[in-house]
Amino acid sequence: MNTTDHAHPWIQTLNASLDELESELLKSNAMGVEMASARVQSVLQQAPRTAEINRPGSLLRPQMEAAAQRFGRLRQAVIQSAARSQRGVESLLPQTADAVTYGSSRGSSGAGRAYHLSA
Repeated sequence: MNTTDHAHPWIQTLNASLDELESELLKSNAMGVEMASARVQSVLQQAPRTAEINRPGSLLRPQMEAAAQRFGRLRQAVIQSAARSQRGVESLLPQTADAVTYGSSRGSSGAGRAYHLSA
C-alpha cells in the first residue's frame, strides 16, 4: 500500500505544488519558478494544526517529513539556479559583479549583512 494513496489533503496539495516547482526548475523557467515558489509558500501557510499532526496513528507527520525533505532539496536547487543566473549576468555585464543579492551593501552601518553569491 502506498502512503500517498491515503495522504492528507494538505499533503496532496503541497506535493502538487512541489511537483510544479520541480517541473519549472527542470525547464529553467525563472518566472515559472517564481510563481511556483509563491504557490508553495501559500500552501505552507495553510499547514494543519499541531494537534492534527500529533494525533496518534496519523500518517501526517511522516508525510510532512518527506515533503519537508523534498522541499529542502528543491530550495537548494532554486538557490543554485539563482547563483548560476547571477554568474551569467556578471559575465555578460561585469559592472554588476559586486551587486548585492540580499540585504544592505558592504560597509554600511547597522546590523544588516549583504549576501553576495560567489562563483
